[in-house]
Amino acid sequence: MTFSGSLIQNAIYIAQQPPEWPVSAEDWEQAAHERLDAGAFGYIAGGAGAESTMRANLAAFRRWRIRPRMLAGNAVRDISVEVLGMRSPAPFFLAPLGVLSIAHAEAEVGVARASASSGVPLLLSSAATHSIEEVAATNAPRWFQLYWVNDREICASFVRRAEAAGYGAIVVTLDTLTLGWRPRDLRQAYLPFIKGEGCGQYFSDPVFLSRLDKPPDEDPLTAAATMLATFPNLGLTWDDLDWLRSETQLPLLVKGVLTAEDAERAFEHGMDGVIVSNHGGRQVDGAVAALDALVEVRDALPEAVVLMDGGIRCAADVLKAIALGADAVLLGRPYAYALAVGGQRGVEELIQNLMAEIDLNLALAGAHSIRDLDRSWLSAQTP
Repeated sequence: MTFSGSLIQNAIYIAQQPPEWPVSAEDWEQAAHERLDAGAFGYIAGGAGAESTMRANLAAFRRWRIRPRMLAGNAVRDISVEVLGMRSPAPFFLAPLGVLSIAHAEAEVGVARASASSGVPLLLSSAATHSIEEVAATNAPRWFQLYWVNDREICASFVRRAEAAGYGAIVVTLDTLTLGWRPRDLRQAYLPFIKGEGCGQYFSDPVFLSRLDKPPDEDPLTAAATMLATFPNLGLTWDDLDWLRSETQLPLLVKGVLTAEDAERAFEHGMDGVIVSNHGGRQVDGAVAALDALVEVRDALPEAVVLMDGGIRCAADVLKAIALGADAVLLGRPYAYALAVGGQRGVEELIQNLMAEIDLNLALAGAHSIRDLDRSWLSAQTP
């Protein structure tokens, strides 16, 4: 599958006027900052503690440099990938981001429609404002991300609903069994779930609703509090994955792995893939950068299905992560900012431009396919 970044770039130049939409990840962030209130922007942009993990994610990419190869005869290129049967025209998927209604009224449905129009898959969050079924109705290529709450029957219900609605895999987030300490949110006393945002999966779930005396539309505060009460689940262990494996025939991935040992345990318990992630720096302040953890995991498991997220902002980041062993990467905050700026249309524009940038960078690096990249295309820089 081919894609020409030059066509996108040339269209901007031929118009001979500044483009309607932001161009870089930094531009999208600035535009979103101007549109969102302090609470919403801080929730999307912020991280845990001193936000050192967020900075480490970005810095890790700067420690690797691409080694371009000349005269490669790569007039035609392929930036598509396939992971566990899910095809994407680009080497990235859209990461599971919760509470997107704080960014734009279209929320997850707007993102899903952008996913459907572009073909780039979406991972729908358990903490979405729109339900599993509403997002499925867009026909977006999709996986479902599961927060494993302390009510196992609710988890099983979510999995059954995702299966019935045609989701291609279940992604279990391991690193958020309780919330990290997030100063930006604490300063604003900002937690959108209290107002019912991000509760769509729960408020549409028959098992969750059976736990309530009154439906959410009659007593929204109690419903939100009940949802939040299911969240801390620090008693979860690796053995619990065996139960989940018995509950579904869908591919299972775990997200939040940062060590080779944990990645190996995941596969021992029947997982089909791992996503190397530190939750965008939102959970453990001072944690290892996701890109550094990717190197460790890939070295230990050369044949396994491994994705990663954390710090992806531009084409060079994508190329470096693929070269270091990711089968695909997950794009997070940039598409939330694009949603805030322009709803579905903003996300479509971001996806198109990032695909164009990836194609052009791949062309100039001298590769024919994104899948050609390995560590020989990079040089490690001494700090």
